[in-house]
Amino acid sequence: MAVGEKAAHGKRLRMSKPVTIHGCSQLGDLLGLQKLLEENPSLLNAKNDIMAQTPLHVAAGYNKVDIVQCLLQWRSHEKVELESKNMYGETPMHMAAKNGCSESARLLLSNGAQLEAKANNGMTPLHLAVWHARQTRDCGAVKTLLEYNADCGAMDNEGLTPLNHISDGTDGEKLREILDDHIKRQLKIKAIRACGEARAKMVEFEAALSNIVGLHSLKLQLHKWAKGMIFDEKRRALGLNIAARKVPHMAFLGNPGTGKTMVARVLGKLLHMVGILPTDKVTELQRTDLVGEFVGHTGPKTRKRLQEAEGGILFIDEAYRLVPKNKSGDQDYGLEALEEIMSVMDSGKVTVVFAGYCEPMKRVITSNEGFCRRVTKFFYFNDFTPDELAQILHLKMKSQDPNSSLYGFKLHHSCTVEAVANLIERGASDKLRKEMNGGLIDPMLNNARENLDLRLDFDCSDADCLVTITMMDLEEGLRTLSRRKFSSKWKHRWITFSS
Repeated sequence: MAVGEKAAHGKRLRMSKPVTIHGCSQLGDLLGLQKLLEENPSLLNAKNDIMAQTPLHVAAGYNKVDIVQCLLQWRSHEKVELESKNMYGETPMHMAAKNGCSESARLLLSNGAQLEAKANNGMTPLHLAVWHARQTRDCGAVKTLLEYNADCGAMDNEGLTPLNHISDGTDGEKLREILDDHIKRQLKIKAIRACGEARAKMVEFEAALSNIVGLHSLKLQLHKWAKGMIFDEKRRALGLNIAARKVPHMAFLGNPGTGKTMVARVLGKLLHMVGILPTDKVTELQRTDLVGEFVGHTGPKTRKRLQEAEGGILFIDEAYRLVPKNKSGDQDYGLEALEEIMSVMDSGKVTVVFAGYCEPMKRVITSNEGFCRRVTKFFYFNDFTPDELAQILHLKMKSQDPNSSLYGFKLHHSCTVEAVANLIERGASDKLRKEMNGGLIDPMLNNARENLDLRLDFDCSDADCLVTITMMDLEEGLRTLSRRKFSSKWKHRWITFSS
């Protein structure tokens, strides 16, 4: 139709019935619509009386592309509302989809209309486009929405996806084939994306594991869990319906300083990193945090702590203190706290880690019939070898916390792992290493720093020398620690003997 013919057509339409902006939108009267908007810009998003539809609803539903384009590009103090809803909760995008108006749908989507907007009945534009295609066998609107990656799995209020609305039989074969092909493409894209994310997660996971010295069996188990969880993500991305993975409850058994608490903290972060736990929270508790002082106090106190730990790890240090050595003695509420903990372990809301020395932990293991049924993973934290202690020392120096007294200091190049390991083997007795394990590293380093300060001259202006700990400093640091440890024990024995 030529420009003159369009104008004449518009004039005839305006003479035949009252001119409204909704009428212009329905009939495609571009000139009439423009004139009305120039006279009254507030009509841009005006809603009609019955259906509560804006001009954009009407134009999109009748596939008046020129009107849709004009409304989208109209420049005034007020912008067209893409997500305005009519009485059924439908947006202009819904109107285009339900009437098979592919061109209007594409125009709306290219201007930012929401692809997954839901009407009052929960239907998305794709649901409505499928309904139109069923009735007319015109799949154009469906294809347009799928080009923009519409979600074939979106559910309406009845729990039905667009695919569920396709009737059985030959009439729906073509439509079903189009949706099936799109679903397969979506799953492939998700799987590829999941693989990329999985690689990134595993790199981060392995880097975190490398900061844990020793504990090879625990690392292997963590690696199995992480890899399994990441493969689960890939399985779900491919549309496979699999069971949710749960973290088993654990027991950490070992001497002081073998890293039980540190590993529990890292464990929370690692398991959250790969999606096994919803949070990285690690709640560290001891007997005094769980056990009350009088009858009726322990249960509520323990339940409150359990609730606080939900979603993460509950780490119970020195768990054997919950079970008295002599059960026939005075009443003890530790067993009550243990019973409360056991009662929630099957819920899956919290992962419990019991920690303590090997021998005393036998009391906990044998005190409750359900302990071994619920706690299925036992990890033994062996005493650190001199080589492992040297590795811990190097890791601490490489990743100092800004609040640490050693922040900003470094080791001399002669302080290799091998050299430090030889020093620890010579300078620390087997008994001292067994009693302290990783606990001897911090005081050894702090003593070494003090020795550095002691041996430096006030005239020293070499910045590097001022912050470099040498083998001499480490040797004196370990010697000082051994002397203090011996002095402390001798003092204790003297007080005991005197009393």
